[in-house]
Amino acid sequence: MSWIVDRIRPREAPSFSRPLALLVAGALFLENLDGTVLQTAAPAVAQEFEVAPEGVSPAIVGYLLAVAVAIPVAGWVAERFGTRRTFLVSVAGFTAASVACALAPNLLWLCAFRIVQGVAGAMMIPVGRIAVLRSVRPTDLLAAMAYLTWPSLIAPVIAPFLGGVITDVLGWRWIFVLNVPIGMALAVGGALLVPRAEHRIRTPLDRWGYLLTAGTVVCLTGGVELLRDGRPWLVATLLLLSVTLAAAAAHGMTRREHPLFVPEVLRIRTFRAGNLSGSVYRLVITGAPFLFVLLFQAGFGWSAAAAGAMVTAVFAGNLGIKPLTTPIIRLLGFRRTLVWSIVAGGASLLAFAGVHASTPVPAIAVLLVFSGAVRSIGFSAYNTVMFADVPRDLLPAANGLSATLQQVGTALGVAAAAAAAGLGTGIAGPEAVELGYRLAFVPLAGLLVIPLVGALRLPAAAGGHATARR
Repeated sequence: MSWIVDRIRPREAPSFSRPLALLVAGALFLENLDGTVLQTAAPAVAQEFEVAPEGVSPAIVGYLLAVAVAIPVAGWVAERFGTRRTFLVSVAGFTAASVACALAPNLLWLCAFRIVQGVAGAMMIPVGRIAVLRSVRPTDLLAAMAYLTWPSLIAPVIAPFLGGVITDVLGWRWIFVLNVPIGMALAVGGALLVPRAEHRIRTPLDRWGYLLTAGTVVCLTGGVELLRDGRPWLVATLLLLSVTLAAAAAHGMTRREHPLFVPEVLRIRTFRAGNLSGSVYRLVITGAPFLFVLLFQAGFGWSAAAAGAMVTAVFAGNLGIKPLTTPIIRLLGFRRTLVWSIVAGGASLLAFAGVHASTPVPAIAVLLVFSGAVRSIGFSAYNTVMFADVPRDLLPAANGLSATLQQVGTALGVAAAAAAAGLGTGIAGPEAVELGYRLAFVPLAGLLVIPLVGALRLPAAAGGHATARR
């Protein structure tokens, strides 16, 4: 009879604001979309500015680097000036920078405006998320994170197709013009939904910690980006420098009274797994759509619109499985969910090494849908388990660090996919371009061994109270 009582007992209201969560999800979607939407427009930008297509890459990488560098200080800015004010100013800055990008007279100014756009976008990520998570109960964590997960899943997938269509129909500058009405809507929503009353903490900024962290991010991203350029000594120098700067930053933060990040959160096993090995997982799943587009366009000879349309099958898998992700996690627990999603995701990537131009399109679409479904499950599990055991007083510190690590993983995703493509095409040779792009999926899938080991080391009951029903 207990199950009858459970069914007729009135359910508690959620401990977070759904409208606020949707608002933040919209801001995250906009920020993530602009990180990749320019890729398919690169040839059109290059033609107008009279440069080679690869010469447009600073406008793409500069945005991602700006986001990664600005995120570490976003939490401090929000605590110092208030979540509501910071969110509204960042939305306004992002919208204004979008207008400037649309009016850019040359590539140099486009890169400069993209950097400003990235800094403003970076402020929206941790600030919006902490506004949602500040009062959430552990039993509502899965539901709250579901709202904040879909932007990171959808935006990188639909961006290639959306960017291609806008460029073909309206011109590449309209990619940025269309940000204006979205930004205005977010500003109105922020003014109405983000809480006004809040206690602000005025702590000094850890300037040395920030500079060392920013240097780590720049050197790490730059090193991975240069992997495809055939300069191993420069790559090795940058990667070694990034490790040195990271060690110096971590050491200094254990000695300062108000560190940029609180190293204590990394002692929490679920937080550590969700962010360290989880960042490698995010690297792979955000880099895969870029590799799909390369295979379909450069390997199979498809048009940009056809390749972009096919990649939307990944989005179909993401969206289709979304109502089931929470029940799956509740049924299997975080550990088993992560293990099986990583294994299935790796298998789906390896399967593309055997896909040919003659492979039936429906078969490719089914494989992409499956890849999207398993990545959605894994993404949701990682985004939830990392906060499952974080005490409320450490939530701001955990949020800032996790946002930084996630963005670094995202920034490295495209660079790692490009490096894998360069490795594959280098092995296959210029006469077997299709084979080269198919081979690129092997090292990308191989990187999933790192998060798999991290997931296997989690206790079977890790984050169990976050999967309990209310």
